[in-house]
Amino acid sequence: MIPKLALSYYGDDFTGSTDVMEVLAWAGLPGVLFLETPSEAMLARFPEARSIGIAGESRGRSPEWMSEHLPAVFDRLKGLGAPVCQYKVCSTFDSSPEAGSIGRALEIGLEAFDSPWAPIVVGAPKLRRYQAFGNLFARIDTETYRLDRHPTMSRHPVTPMGESDLRRHLSAQTERSIGLVDLLALEAGDGQARLDAAAAGGDGAVLFDVLDETSLIEVGRLVWENRERAPFTVSSSGLEYALTAYWRSVGLLEEAPSPPPVNEADRVAVLSGSCSPETAASIRWAVANGYGGVRLDPKEIAAGRIEEPVNEAIRIASQGDSFVLYTALGPDDPALMSVDEEFRQGLSSNLGRLLGEVLEQTEIRRSVVCGGDTSSGVGQRLGISALTALCPMAPGSPMCLAWSDGTLDGLEIVFKGGQVGGPGFFEMARGTGS
Repeated sequence: MIPKLALSYYGDDFTGSTDVMEVLAWAGLPGVLFLETPSEAMLARFPEARSIGIAGESRGRSPEWMSEHLPAVFDRLKGLGAPVCQYKVCSTFDSSPEAGSIGRALEIGLEAFDSPWAPIVVGAPKLRRYQAFGNLFARIDTETYRLDRHPTMSRHPVTPMGESDLRRHLSAQTERSIGLVDLLALEAGDGQARLDAAAAGGDGAVLFDVLDETSLIEVGRLVWENRERAPFTVSSSGLEYALTAYWRSVGLLEEAPSPPPVNEADRVAVLSGSCSPETAASIRWAVANGYGGVRLDPKEIAAGRIEEPVNEAIRIASQGDSFVLYTALGPDDPALMSVDEEFRQGLSSNLGRLLGEVLEQTEIRRSVVCGGDTSSGVGQRLGISALTALCPMAPGSPMCLAWSDGTLDGLEIVFKGGQVGGPGFFEMARGTGS
């Protein structure tokens, strides 16, 4: 049986954290996502939660920051008693030895859970992410790209992907050896034998290929049946897709009712710190279709000078219009700079302060925040203590209900990854698009 608390997790950024909650909620396992390590009193507010997550910011942090902060988080999650605990990473696996090191998080998690190895599930066909023979691919429109040739991820300003073979990619971040259960082993039914051989050989992690529904179910089975000896996992939401697919296939989970559609809001406040071409297309569509566009200077925002864009957003809102505040239009935007971690953290925090002031002064009750690193800083600065899923938007970016002791309690908000959502996504989030 699936226990009452099926899974606990720490998300390395906000968009990825809401992704986990979304998959489980629409499968009939509603959960709660906390924006800080929850106290017993905070947990008591959500007695029906089947999953408990903590939205983090490690994707933009150094290995030293991880060593300081992650052990206590993992200990808290371990104490919750879920059979599987996940360090949730992006399905594009973007990371480096200096920023968002997945290898360092793996090492800390294995030690915290006293586990010899961890399963790694990255492929998620519903998100158009595929892993084949250890290499990761992502699809845009009708084209599927190897990650090191992906038009966005190969040029990410902080963690560009220069290697699609995830074993090689991780080898630069950890000394632990990395095994693989590939598609041929899954098809032949040899997955467990491969796992046993990897464990006997001392591998610290084992990657699983995922290409389609068949491989997804088999990977879910292997992770679930090995949960006692490998309770800690480093995975994307491919893990949730795999587990729920397996649970349904063996009758442990029934088909859940369809989630409700989004209701219409009068206005929506959009904030984007993303440099992806997908988000750029959304911004251009919005401005061309009546949204007020406010271009932000990253240097000015990072320095805390937000008064001018706050006033402009309030002016637009007073006319009854939605608006989008943005720092860049795609990866070729000249506003993009090579900056250090301190600058990035200051920028995302002040973007959160900017959005918070606008929301409080306009009484707008629906918002969209674009970009993983941006979402982490913004979410913390808004004073939100927890999120629950309301309804689906684009895969991996649900509409959420904000829980807060402040004025933003009840805010409806989407934390959107940069690479998801079509040109009309903001209007869809307002409840009038499709």
